[in-house]
Order: sequence, then C-alpha cells, then structure tokens
Amino acid sequence: MSMIQTGKVDLSSNSPVETVGGNTSTFTRVTFPTPFPAGSQVVVLPLTQTFNGPQTPGIRIHDVNPQGFLIRLNEVLVNNAVKSDGTHTTETIGWLATTV
Repeated sequence: MSMIQTGKVDLSSNSPVETVGGNTSTFTRVTFPTPFPAGSQVVVLPLTQTFNGPQTPGIRIHDVNPQGFLIRLNEVLVNNAVKSDGTHTTETIGWLATTV
C-alpha cells in the first residue's frame, strides 16, 4: 500500500547556481511530517507554485530518504552558460512524496 504526504516550502536563492554535482551546502532540509516506514523507497515530486521572480527557478532535489529530502532553487543553466546571476526571490515550492 502506497503512502502519500504533501507539503510546501518557501525557498529563495542568494548564492550562485550550483554546477558541481553532490555539493549540497546551499540546500534546505525538508523533514516529512510523518516519517515513511524504514526501508521505503520514496519519490518526491516538487512543483513551483508561484511566479515571483522573472528567471526560471529550476528545482534540485537530493538525498531523498524515509525522513525527508534536500531541496534548493537552482536557476536554469543552458549549455554551461548561466542565464542569471543565481539569486532568486522567494518562491513557494509544493511537493508530493510517495512510496513506490
């Protein structure tokens, strides 16, 4: 039986776009309201709920586990050329987490 949880988080970015895989020093930890059962395979689906800044706020997710996940705004990068300065105003990001 699948378990589903939802939530939202307000995020902004005051640091450059992350271009090195695995560097999560600028990510925000989200903790699920109720942890999923130990050993669960959890999938997180994030979606921007607001349009407060003019640049496209890409969303990066990392370290999804039964207790939560890491998230950050990471503005769009095209052909290794930054299309913005990396900073972004506050946006609300909705998320859905479920077991698979």
